[in-house]
Amino acid sequence: MEALFTTEALSALLTLTFLEIVLGIDNILFISVVAGKVAEQHRKKATQWGLLLAMFLRLGLLLGISVFLQMQKTFFSFKHSLLSVDLNGQSIILAVGGLFLLYKSTKEIFEKVEGHQQGPKDDRSSYSFNRALLQIIAINLVFSFDSILTAIGMTNGLVGALEIMAIAVIISVIIMMIFAGPVGSFIEAHPSLQVLGLSFLLLIGFMLLAEAAHLSHLVVWNQAVGAVPKGYLYFAIAFSLGVEFINMKIRKR
Repeated sequence: MEALFTTEALSALLTLTFLEIVLGIDNILFISVVAGKVAEQHRKKATQWGLLLAMFLRLGLLLGISVFLQMQKTFFSFKHSLLSVDLNGQSIILAVGGLFLLYKSTKEIFEKVEGHQQGPKDDRSSYSFNRALLQIIAINLVFSFDSILTAIGMTNGLVGALEIMAIAVIISVIIMMIFAGPVGSFIEAHPSLQVLGLSFLLLIGFMLLAEAAHLSHLVVWNQAVGAVPKGYLYFAIAFSLGVEFINMKIRKR
């Protein structure tokens, strides 16, 4: 326990907690979009369940970290002069999650543009809640992998790394649970922010596909796919939100 109170460990804990919250923006966006599709009386419940599942999935991955690390091993390899790839479990999960996000966000944007209705409210309150929960579980698994990959990189070589990662995950999810409700309500009340949030999910979907390609060492025409720095992604999100908030102020006037 003393190792957790060293300057190095506390610094890693604070940095990792902050990064987990930033990475959790993806999760909050998706959960807010999905929860907004169920009946109003079930939205808070869907959001809380979604974030709790995110925490338990992350902690579960930490407890089974040896299995998680084994998923980095290549189980299928393809070599050609034009294309080379080494598939592993982590890259496949991220690729499937990226494709799911692209499909889901494109479908939601289409429905909002075309004005399609969800149907009777009674159906939404019974069927859509279960459907939303399944979608949240699926995407939580993908975001959990991304989150734990970051955590492992941050705490590599530290004494008590597992405890530091677990504490950071719990603190970050508690903070997200506090702010997820107001964020979800704010997004639901502003249609332009809903479309912007769905556009962010498109961007995150492409990033997950790029990360999957990087983890599988994809080489196309002798060009390796490199890692996409997450700083670019979150700068684009922050910049777009800043512009949208300015537009909202102008529209109010």
